[in-house]
Amino acid sequence: MFIEIIKSIILGVVQGITEWLPVSSTGHMILVDEFLMLNASEAFMEMFLVVIQLASIMAVVLLYFKRLNPFDSDKDEHQKKETWHIWSKVVVGILPAGVFGLLFEDVINDLFFNWITVAVALIVYGVAFILIEKRNEGKIPQIATWEQLTYKVALLIGFFQVLALIPGTSRSGATIVGAILIGTARPIAAEYSFFLSIPVMMGASLLKIIGFGLTFTFEEMMILLVGCIVSFVVSIFAIKFLMNYIRKNDFSSFGWYRIAVGLLVIGYFGLIG
Repeated sequence: MFIEIIKSIILGVVQGITEWLPVSSTGHMILVDEFLMLNASEAFMEMFLVVIQLASIMAVVLLYFKRLNPFDSDKDEHQKKETWHIWSKVVVGILPAGVFGLLFEDVINDLFFNWITVAVALIVYGVAFILIEKRNEGKIPQIATWEQLTYKVALLIGFFQVLALIPGTSRSGATIVGAILIGTARPIAAEYSFFLSIPVMMGASLLKIIGFGLTFTFEEMMILLVGCIVSFVVSIFAIKFLMNYIRKNDFSSFGWYRIAVGLLVIGYFGLIG
């Protein structure tokens, strides 16, 4: 079991980093799992890879708890109202992905959950990041505060999140690219992407746990627990890094990184295929 715990730690680290950086956690987890090959059933692995994402989400809840808590006694009525507005915009933003996910998730997974799709998505969105940042160079964002992020903009960003149903796209990458295209400042785009992930991943994780059942073996429970703890801790550092990074830099470097990983996926799976 010790070796499986080590594998779980590595997967937790990869998940914690890649969930928040716009580089596709799915693409990285596919690559890492190809080499690690965690000794677990297919059903457990499917559940495990979703639930450790929930652990990453809890890092957002911790870091932004005061901002997202409308019942904070330190807030005045105006601040509480603004907090409710943030949650309302989150609800609006998750509607498109929620509808499309319920209708087409199984079809999408059957058709697109493969290394070719992941590699293409990594490269295409990598190029998109570079081109969009070049296009926006020198431009002043029209949406620089949460008050300026209207419900219409929230819904438009939500439609970009639908693209993340395709493996390799990156949920944070799709929402951030969409937000920047619409004219949103990078910090607001990143924060909105973080907040959108909370209800989405909580719902997905609950469904996966219910689908798997609560009949864990001791080894499965330990693997899941360790992976979640590591993913949570690493996510805290990844979120802080990203927010500090984008205050001084654009997303072009992530674009180049995505292209490199996409080519790596093609090279590796192309050779062994």
